[in-house]
Amino acid sequence: MIKDNIEKLIIEKRASVGVIGLGYVGLPLIVEFGLKDFHGIGFEVDAKKADDINAGRSYIVDVTSENVQKCVENGKLSATTDFSQLAECDVIVICVPTPLRKTKDPDMSYIIAAGEEIQKHMRRDQLIILESTTYPGTTDEVLLPMFEEKGFKLDEDFLLAFSPERVDPGNPQYQTHNIPKVVGGVSKDSTEVAALLYRQIVNEVHAVSSARVAEACKLWENTFRAINIGMANEMARLCNTLGIDTWEVVQAAATKPFGFMAFYPGPGIGGHCIPLDPHYLSWKARQHGFDSQFISLAEQVNSGMPAYVVKLVSTALNNVKKAVNGSKILILGVAYKKDIDDMRESPALSIIDLLRARGADLVYHDPFVPEVTFDHAYTIGDGDALVNQDLTDDLVRNSDCVIICTEHTNVDYHRICELAPLIVDTRNALSEETRNGSNAKIVRL
Repeated sequence: MIKDNIEKLIIEKRASVGVIGLGYVGLPLIVEFGLKDFHGIGFEVDAKKADDINAGRSYIVDVTSENVQKCVENGKLSATTDFSQLAECDVIVICVPTPLRKTKDPDMSYIIAAGEEIQKHMRRDQLIILESTTYPGTTDEVLLPMFEEKGFKLDEDFLLAFSPERVDPGNPQYQTHNIPKVVGGVSKDSTEVAALLYRQIVNEVHAVSSARVAEACKLWENTFRAINIGMANEMARLCNTLGIDTWEVVQAAATKPFGFMAFYPGPGIGGHCIPLDPHYLSWKARQHGFDSQFISLAEQVNSGMPAYVVKLVSTALNNVKKAVNGSKILILGVAYKKDIDDMRESPALSIIDLLRARGADLVYHDPFVPEVTFDHAYTIGDGDALVNQDLTDDLVRNSDCVIICTEHTNVDYHRICELAPLIVDTRNALSEETRNGSNAKIVRL
C-alpha cells in the first residue's frame, strides 16, 4: 500500500524530499529537513540560487549559511535546475510564488509550471504537497487532474495534500520548527502521511479534513490581519483629524486583557501575504456569486495609505513654507517590514513614486536594500534606480524632510531627531523620550 510505503520511508528517515522553489518559504523548509537527517533536493529556475546553496551560502535572512553548509557537507542538501531529478524524490513540496495579475486576479502560472514539471517526471509512491498560498480548491481542481492525466490514481499511486506556509521573515521567535503546521489532504491517507512528514520537523501539526479547509485557513489568517490593519489605518486618520495621538490610543486599548487585539497603523501594507491573500479569497468568492465587502473596504483603506502619507508630508512642508517640488526628502527604510531585505509590495515604493511625481528630490537609506529599481508590479511610474545612501550627519541635516517608512532597529533615531529639521514618522519609531529631546518638527501617523 502506498500509504504504508511512504510512512515507512519517513519514519526511517529514508524519504528523499524535493522542494520546488528555494525562496523565503522553500529554503528554510528544506534546510529544516536536512537538519533532521532527511536528504533534500532543492529545485530552482535561478541557477545562481542553486549555485549559492551548493556552495553553502544562504541568501535568506532567516537561514544561516552555517546551517546550509552543514546540510550540504553532510550530503543532506543539494540544489539543481534539473527537474528530471524529481523522479528521485519520495516527497515533493511546491513552494513557488503566487502573485496577482495587474487585474488583481490570481496568477497561477508558477503553480501550473511546477505541476507540469512534476507531471513529466512523477512516478508511483510519491507524496506531493502544495505550500504556496492560493484559493480554496486549487489542490484538487488544478493539481489533482494534472497528475491523474498521467494515468496515476490518488491513494493507489500517489498522495496529494496542501499545507500553508506561515513564514514570518525576520521574526527570530517564530521559525519553521516552532510554527504550528496545518495540513489537509485531498484524501484521508494523504492527510495522515503529510501530517506524519511534518511532525518530523515541526513541534505541532494540526490536521484538517480537506485540502480546501487548509487553503481557506491561510487566507482567513491573512484576511483577518488585512482587515484589522485597515481598521487601524482608518482609526489613525480619524485620530489625526481629531487631534488625538493615535499610538497613545492603541497602547491604552491594548491594556484590556480580553476582547481586544492590538493592530497598528502604518504607511500601507507590504510583503507577499497580506496585500495579496485577501484577493485570492475575494476572487474565489466572486466565482460563486458572493461579494466580500469587508475585504474590498480594507483594501481600499490600506492601498490609500501611501497617498495619505504624502499628504502629511506635503502639509508638514507647507507649514514651514516649503513645497514638495524641489524639496530634499530622505526615506528611512524601503523594505516592507523591519530588519529584512524584502521589498515585495512595500508601501515605501509607492510613497517614493508619488513624491517623485510631485517633483521631490529623493534619496533613501536602508541597510538591508542596496538598490531600488522601479520594475515592481504595483508602483505607479517609472524612474531611475535609487542607490542606498550612507546615513551621514550631512545627509540628515540637509534633508528638508525625513520620512520613516520602515523602523529598522539599527538606525540611531536619537541622532535623526537631533539633526533633521522635519520628520514624518509612520511607524511610531521615535520614543517619547527621543521626541521630547528633539528640536525637529515631528509629524506622526
